[in-house]
Amino acid sequence: MPVGSKGVPREQEKRDYDVEGKVNMAKYIALLRAVNVGGTGKLPMADLKSICQDLGFARVETYIASGNVVFESKAAPSKVKAELEARLLEYAGKPIGVMVRTAAEMRTVLKANPFPDAEGKYTYAIFLDHRPPRDALDRVVGQSHEKMSLGDREIFVHYPSGMGRSKLEIPAAKTGTARNMNTVAKLAEMASKP
Repeated sequence: MPVGSKGVPREQEKRDYDVEGKVNMAKYIALLRAVNVGGTGKLPMADLKSICQDLGFARVETYIASGNVVFESKAAPSKVKAELEARLLEYAGKPIGVMVRTAAEMRTVLKANPFPDAEGKYTYAIFLDHRPPRDALDRVVGQSHEKMSLGDREIFVHYPSGMGRSKLEIPAAKTGTARNMNTVAKLAEMASKP
């Protein structure tokens, strides 16, 4: 993706700055890692919404109880991530990882799904902070019938028998957070509302 003069992708640069060079509100999706899953990391979504509003984020909406929040901010993605992680550390007393994507990036993840014919509830995007290593899929263990593919900052996995039954371990995904494609689609839709 071509990078513009402000060090961000040109598509984002055009969207986030108006003709006078003023910063517009960008739409973001924050995906929290290990929240309200398997009885760990309890965080009521009302508290998450309040935390985001206290940080000055606008039009805050949460989606299901697994740590998905859509909002607007003038801040850069890295600042949004740092501020949200710091506030969550204060709240929980332990680090909670946050992956941040713009609305455009989430739509791109949805379009990039390499398993479009598979049911959305069985196909996941594992969101990462950085591009996965090229050999990430060579290092997996416990693979059975799962299919995998590398994305830009994601690893896509189709679990034909469901994620909960799989023995698949992907070391490169250890610090990431997974969302099924139904959730990705809903978050992209929420973030695309005017």
